[in-house]
Amino acid sequence: MLLAQTSHYQNKKKRLIIARKFIEGAAYNMLKNLQYYNRRGKDMETLMALIGKYTENISQAAAVDELMGLEGNIRQTYYEAFNLIINDFEMGSRTKQPPQNEVNALISFGNMMCYTSCLRAIHQTQLNPTISYLHAPGVRRFSLALDMAEIFKPIIVDRVIFKVLNKKEIQEKHFDRRLNKCVLNESGKKIFVKEIDERLGETIQHRSLKRKVSYKHLLRLECYKLAKHLLDMEEYKPFKMYW
Repeated sequence: MLLAQTSHYQNKKKRLIIARKFIEGAAYNMLKNLQYYNRRGKDMETLMALIGKYTENISQAAAVDELMGLEGNIRQTYYEAFNLIINDFEMGSRTKQPPQNEVNALISFGNMMCYTSCLRAIHQTQLNPTISYLHAPGVRRFSLALDMAEIFKPIIVDRVIFKVLNKKEIQEKHFDRRLNKCVLNESGKKIFVKEIDERLGETIQHRSLKRKVSYKHLLRLECYKLAKHLLDMEEYKPFKMYW
């Protein structure tokens, strides 16, 4: 498996094919979230159309850097929808290190949890977590988990953020502002971690397996699909929401 992973990374064409798949899956799942709220009276049409235009260019991208630029444009447009979806908090600009407001604090913390869950799933397979295709590999970070997390952040993290804020499960009192940053306090973390864990434990009817599987198990299934692709057994198709 290590040889297969390395070979697909070193071959520019093969690496690009996999990198495109990660962006394709991520963009599709982001659009699914916007479609969900569009059907519930939030006007997402303009943002959905813009993401659709960016998505059309994924197959034309000739380099990973170009793909990363597209991903940045798609995600920036997607984040503009957060102000329309979330009732009492402002998203503003995406700020990471450190997050500057409540929504950014939840995104950063949730994305870290998604990354950790993806890494745990990778460790349960023969895949090497340091060899990736979209994000630049590095021995000091498990970049394959970053690749995989792109697909699942809209499904697992963002849906939970919308829920906990709109249902007021997490409020202003659950954040600490200090040293020019905004972070969840201990009580806020406890609520949010519980919600993410519950989301990971939720089940869906899997189309091809014809049985119920949890979101947590979907992460491992994604690893198996990628492994089959690397071994030239089956073309990798990223998980896409179908509800």
